[in-house]
Formats: sequence, C-alpha cells, structure tokens
Amino acid sequence: MRRTLLTSTLTLVLALPVLGGPAHAEAAPTPTRQVTRPAVIGVRVIGHSVSGRPIRAWHLGTPGATKVVLISTMHGDESKVSDILTSLRDGRPVTGVDLWVVPTYNPDGKARHRRQNAHGVDLNRNYPTSWRRVTGRYDSGTGPASEPETRAMMGFLSRVRPAYVVSFHQPLYGVDTLTKHPAFSQRLARALRLPVKRFSCNGGCHGTMTMWFNKHFRGQAVTAEFGTSPSRSNLRGPVVRRLLGLFHAHR
Repeated sequence: MRRTLLTSTLTLVLALPVLGGPAHAEAAPTPTRQVTRPAVIGVRVIGHSVSGRPIRAWHLGTPGATKVVLISTMHGDESKVSDILTSLRDGRPVTGVDLWVVPTYNPDGKARHRRQNAHGVDLNRNYPTSWRRVTGRYDSGTGPASEPETRAMMGFLSRVRPAYVVSFHQPLYGVDTLTKHPAFSQRLARALRLPVKRFSCNGGCHGTMTMWFNKHFRGQAVTAEFGTSPSRSNLRGPVVRRLLGLFHAHR
C-alpha cells in the first residue's frame, strides 16, 4: 500500500490493491487530481470493490493520540450517515485524536443504491467470526471473507489496530450494547443522542464486522444506527462536535 502525505492541497494517488482484489485493479494508475482538504494528513486506498472501485481511508487528527476508525456505507442504501465522516474529512483540521474515516466502504452498493455489494453479498455477514451460510437479502457469501471489500477492511484494521471502531448504519436508530464494554456504547449513545439497544441481526448475529474485530483485537467496535432520514445539518454539525468531544478531540 502506498501512503500519500497531504498538506493543504491533497494529491490522491491510487495505491495497489490488497491481496484478493480484482485483477484489473493493477492497471495504470488514474491521473491525480487536486482537492483542498486541510483536515487530511494522509489517505490510503485500502482495497477495491468487486467492480474495481477504490475504497479510501482518510487520515485526520494527531498521530500518536487515541486511535479511532469510523466507517459508513457498509450497506449501499445507508449512505446518508456518511455526512458525519465527510464533514470531518472536508472541514477544519482535527486535533486530539488519531482518526481514520472510511466514508464509502461499499462503493458498488452505493452506486446501485442497494444493501449488498456487486456479488449480492451483505458485507456485514461475510466476516469469518461465527460465519454462517445465509441467502437472500442478508446473503453471507460463498464462504468467510469471500468478498474483496471484507478482505480490504480486515487488512486495514489489522494494520491500524484502533482502540475504537464505530460503524455507522441506518435505519434502526440506536447504539448496540452487544460489544465488549457496554459502558462505551452508553457514552456513544449519549454523544449521538441515540437510545441504547441490543441488535438481534434478524434472528442472530453471524459474520459481522464488529464481532470479528471484538474477538481478535484489544480495541472495541460498536454499531451506531441513525433513522431513515436523519437531518443532514445535524449530522454535519452537532453530531460531529459531540462525537469529537467523546474522544476528547476538537477542530
């Protein structure tokens, strides 16, 4: 993986795909483009989707501080909550937290406005912890970590090893308490102005990203769900400020 350091003017350079990515992703790199994002200190292409779209992780904040990863659009029809992450990425510099944001984890699903990736797989059922074969809307794939998007995120989190991962979804409206330390879920819920809930994953959780991370790493991963139509101004303003405050950070 290449890492591109950024100043006030950001140069995006597509990195090589992770192991298992699509073969055509090794073609000549896309021409660079200039984007002004003063909050960004680095960017990685952590992998590619089934259709070859890049999955980007943006590095913000203060390296060496508490390490946090925020993820959204794991399901392509739940993209409104990505406003939280893009507001952090595109706003003023962040200090007090070592922050990575992945606004669009499932770019193929987002392009088609559907839950699954281009293979028809629900990425939040494809992780190798308690994986079970499921078909239909929650199709879990042909095997554990069968999807390039899953392998990309697993590789990224294995390298970064954050203290906290927050995975943003819609529309169940709550913060999951099924995690290592429910006290953090409660603090996160207060910061986001959401109720605490215990999500059942429609009859039993199998192969979710948070389950996998919580089993294999010292940090903890939590799912936070907003409603069907959250206010964009709330997501980009008060929610961002309270989220940063939770981690003793600001901008």
